Amino acid sequence: MKLFGRNHILVCAITFAILFLMNYLGNEEADKIERALMIASAGVIGLTIGLFIMNKGKNDKNPPQDFD
Repeated sequence: MKLFGRNHILVCAITFAILFLMNYLGNEEADKIERALMIASAGVIGLTIGLFIMNKGKNDKNPPQDFD
């Protein structure tokens, strides 16, 4: 998946919506909207960092040497 491509934006939006709704509807505290926004944002940021790490070595011209 290309980082910040159409598919990445779509997956981030779906992830944000699911995490936000799970935390907003399941929380009975007074600050439930702030917590839901922070957790959903952190989930999207974590997803982006994970995809960046996965895509970092895909088109590498210099693969690591064999350590055998």
